[in-house]
Amino acid sequence: MSRSEEAEKVLVTNRQARYRYHILERLEAGIALEGSEVKSVREGRANLREAYARIRRGEAFLFNCHISPYANAGPFAPEPTRERKLLLHRREILRLQAATDRSGHTLVPLRLYLKNRRVKVEIAIARAKKLHDKRDAKRRETIDREAAQAAKDARHRR
Repeated sequence: MSRSEEAEKVLVTNRQARYRYHILERLEAGIALEGSEVKSVREGRANLREAYARIRRGEAFLFNCHISPYANAGPFAPEPTRERKLLLHRREILRLQAATDRSGHTLVPLRLYLKNRRVKVEIAIARAKKLHDKRDAKRRETIDREAAQAAKDARHRR
């Protein structure tokens, strides 16, 4: 594969995000990690379930992203849930700030992935779903699953 091609390998996903939020817009950001954290993330030892992003003093940060300490890191392993800086251009940060200033919008990380050997995080501008929205989504998911199963059964009967 040539260097210009963008190879992506998804390391960790936040499956709860699509259930809890309406995803309005997605954005790719770099993330400032220490060496042992990168090794741990490559092993898939990260959790985005309770993670969220915020803009503070003109900089973007990722909070509550749990990255387990790397086994061979020794006594100097960083704290697992420390805040981590997101690497974005200034205009992107200003756009995210404007979006989160609107009522009900938040920044949610969707996945951690490798892109050209660098760890990236996909963040989304999202709006929290109401309880009835969650019920509708669950109902649609069940209907889709049953329809797919029925189609599969019909193919096997032929």
